[in-house]
Amino acid sequence: MLMRTDPFRELDRMAQQLTAPGTWSKPSVMPMDAYREGDEYVVAFDIPGVAEDALDIDVERNMLTVKAERRPAAKADDVKMELSERPLGVFSRQIVLADTLDTERIQADYDAGVLTLRIPIAERAKPRKISIGVGSDRKEISG
Repeated sequence: MLMRTDPFRELDRMAQQLTAPGTWSKPSVMPMDAYREGDEYVVAFDIPGVAEDALDIDVERNMLTVKAERRPAAKADDVKMELSERPLGVFSRQIVLADTLDTERIQADYDAGVLTLRIPIAERAKPRKISIGVGSDRKEISG
């Protein structure tokens, strides 16, 4: 077996062991992207290896909370782990949403380890034209 040497790998491994994986009381952060696409905001979270039933998405007022738990894979009794670098535990992210977003119509999709939330912009926040009325009934004040 050919092995590549990395002088910092052992330091990284030790640092990872010292910083334990996330728990529900102290979760690890998950990476995300957020952008606007047309009339909705899109937020994408990278959480590979997480089962769909291990995802929890909540909205309370304008606080969006996403939690995910990566559990260890079930292994047979005769399996001996040689290397384990993928973090296990709980991952979490909270985002404060603007009042201009419609939190009642959030859509969530999970595909290929990416959780994508689509949050539409509320109708009341979209730009609109206001028509100007021309008054034909002008009255003159006489004194």
